[in-house]
Amino acid sequence: MRFPGHQLSRVEHLRHAYVQHFEVHRRERQFISTGGFFATFAITRAITHAIRAGKGPFHNIGGDGGTHIHHMTFGIIGNLLVGYLWVMQVGVQSHPSPTFSRITSLVYGAGAALTLDEFALWLNLEDDYWTAKGRQSIDAVVVFGAALALGSLGGGVLPKFARRVRDPRHSRESARIKEILKGRESRLRALIANG
Repeated sequence: MRFPGHQLSRVEHLRHAYVQHFEVHRRERQFISTGGFFATFAITRAITHAIRAGKGPFHNIGGDGGTHIHHMTFGIIGNLLVGYLWVMQVGVQSHPSPTFSRITSLVYGAGAALTLDEFALWLNLEDDYWTAKGRQSIDAVVVFGAALALGSLGGGVLPKFARRVRDPRHSRESARIKEILKGRESRLRALIANG
């Protein structure tokens, strides 16, 4: 239970700043896509290096006389699925479901990372992941990742978050809003109790 004048914690400030900055769902989709892209790329590279080194539980899918399934296949399937959902306006309409909006954005970023991590393969039609030509995949990831990051962070999300946490006015303002809401909640409980 909070008392009037209670100062918000840094986590609460960040949550308020996040909600305030991402009132426009397009911004949140950009942010989540960017995070999904970079996280998936890093995880994918770590797994492929582990497979190549023969460490851990990881192994190639298919192969050994069968069809080797490259991870870009999953990226293409994910992006086709998200593209279809977005064409059907799932998660992108003027008042989208936050859950669908976030999930489709995450899948889009992850799918783009899986696909671009094997850019050299689909550019050269050769499995050159570990060759010098494989560097083209890294270049594609850097270019596309930079575009995602600029779109995501171009709205000034990080400086806004930092300013929100450091500025004491936001603490007082947030405490005042919480006090008003608490008063309304107390009145509502009294009405319910009195029947």
